[in-house]
Amino acid sequence: MYKSWTILPKDYWPIWSTFPLIKHMKICASFKEALSSIKSHSTIFVHGAAATPVEMLKILASEFPDLQDIEMLHMHTEGECFYASEAHAEFRITNLFTGRNLRGKLDYERIDYLPVFLSEIPQLFRQGIKKIDVALVQVSPPDQHGFVSLGVSVDIAKAAVDCAGLVIAHINPQMPRVHGNGFIHINDIDYAFEKSTPIHAAAPPVLGDVELFIGKNVAALVEDGATLQLGIGTIPNAVARFLTGHKNLGLHTEMWSDGALELIKKGVINNSLKKFHQGTSTSAFIIGSQELYDFVDDNLSVLNLETSYINYPINIMRNPKVTAINSAVEIDLTGQVCADSIGHRVISGVGGQMDFIRAAALSEGGKPIFAIASRSGKGHPRIVSSLKQGAGVVTTRAHVHHVVTEFGSVNLFGKTLNERAKALISISHPDDRETLDRQWFEIKQKLTQ
Repeated sequence: MYKSWTILPKDYWPIWSTFPLIKHMKICASFKEALSSIKSHSTIFVHGAAATPVEMLKILASEFPDLQDIEMLHMHTEGECFYASEAHAEFRITNLFTGRNLRGKLDYERIDYLPVFLSEIPQLFRQGIKKIDVALVQVSPPDQHGFVSLGVSVDIAKAAVDCAGLVIAHINPQMPRVHGNGFIHINDIDYAFEKSTPIHAAAPPVLGDVELFIGKNVAALVEDGATLQLGIGTIPNAVARFLTGHKNLGLHTEMWSDGALELIKKGVINNSLKKFHQGTSTSAFIIGSQELYDFVDDNLSVLNLETSYINYPINIMRNPKVTAINSAVEIDLTGQVCADSIGHRVISGVGGQMDFIRAAALSEGGKPIFAIASRSGKGHPRIVSSLKQGAGVVTTRAHVHHVVTEFGSVNLFGKTLNERAKALISISHPDDRETLDRQWFEIKQKLTQ
């Protein structure tokens, strides 16, 4: 990356500021100057995940008290959500995917959630259903042709930039330059300020016995030559740990992290058998360690592309043996999956689960997999007779095939409701099985009364 630029004296403009290519973008002396063009009653898109422009958001929330009626629109962001506090009533927040920093704060008034597939969010922007006045993004420095990169998060950000009336950029020498379709020309940016600062890095999760058992059970379902959807967290990392003996795996996923990186470094993921973007690891965004960010920087074997392309089921299913590994909050005994809420309380989003689950089922030799611990961290069953009141069904019972817990795996495809219930009870926590048996019996009894 361009870390050498950070040694320039503070009163110097960045080297690229003298580019003859700059005909429109204004290079600002501070974030405050760059943000000063924002007007009240604006909808502001915020770049998300590891690309969250935290420095700009802090200034926006603290230095512009006269702004009124501002809608903040984004997927999950990292770092403190400065504008979410009650002291900032001028900001409304529309979550397209609720992150950890906003869980528990949704009131469905000032802080709300918009259910939508990640693959369809660019359509919301391009059709003007959600009109974007301002896009706040964090990008790499420009190359010699004047193109900056959206770096580790192209996802929905490229569509937002294309549709925004005003684009304000934090140009960060520490943002990796990632290949794909996340490039923006400097003359499509209105205001920019350069500051070198580390982007968000995720610490590797600690794997316990439950996660390791789940990982081993999932890995047993993965065939050589499969194309993986493998995300971030304890279970994806546990799965990756048990895939080191596999061969010729591919990666086409919404996002990926250090678990997949280890498989790439070992040559397990080599993308040699993919039919769609053969030879490359394809995703919409990346989040993980600094080692991961250094690896993807200017690496032609890694592509970050828009979610409307990456998550489009027809594109996904073009690869062989698509193995989509997803999680859930609860699964009921008929196979219905709640993945975005605990009852009425939204904790994440619809995301790309349905896109990948359906595409895996349609892929030649594909396997849609749900991998969950039998109980939550608080000891609540996650295989239940009925979903909690208010729980959202993200994936229907007809879409669910493989379900894996630490106690084994079952395939619900081709099974009746009664057969599904018995199969799911067999991989539930042993201490929950008697209760689930009784509850399923009572459900059947009510149907015959």
